[in-house]
Amino acid sequence: MKKIALILMIAFISVNTVTAQSSERESDLRFAFVLSPQLSWLKSDHSKTDGNGNLMGYNFGIEMDKFFAPNYAFSTGLTINTTGGHLRYIDETDIIIGGEVETLDPNESLEYRLKYIEVPLCLKLQTSDFQRSSYYGIFGLSGQINIKTNNGSGKSLSEEVRLMNFGYKFGGGMQYSVGGSTYLKLGVTYNQGLTDITKNSTVNDKVVLNRLVFNFGVIF
Repeated sequence: MKKIALILMIAFISVNTVTAQSSERESDLRFAFVLSPQLSWLKSDHSKTDGNGNLMGYNFGIEMDKFFAPNYAFSTGLTINTTGGHLRYIDETDIIIGGEVETLDPNESLEYRLKYIEVPLCLKLQTSDFQRSSYYGIFGLSGQINIKTNNGSGKSLSEEVRLMNFGYKFGGGMQYSVGGSTYLKLGVTYNQGLTDITKNSTVNDKVVLNRLVFNFGVIF
């Protein structure tokens, strides 16, 4: 219940912040539905732990752009982010899997499948339309709330994964007009984790989540 309340609070604040800033011109506020495949991986700063493979995932939901000048906008949204990666532990390590302590053998890998609610806050720079196309760059911060974990076999890793995750993102792409105010969106974004996503008490390391996101969307 606490997770659900926190998610609803963030969604409410995000929508009301954008709405409160909107001017009388309807075109200042643009919404997009996005469905973005992504490649993600984990990286540790400890010599006894390292990333050991990528995972394919996806990110979908709603994005909102609030233009405060013709070519500049604040960008936010609310999306479901399915991501993760693999970690290889050089030494024998105890991990809580499915509520029970399991011991990983030396050099054994563990798969982390993660699902987050993601709320970004970015600055978007966009060109004017040229032959029905425009181009944009985006950079900013991203906050995520973990809502589900498993080890690839359906067993929970919730006691090994932190609730919150923060990072920064940057990228770019193009938008193509298909008529009226409707655009197709295509781009690529790199997401770099800043905070430790794991909380294993036997390994004193910092593990960050990195993602390469291929953005596809429809702007209304």
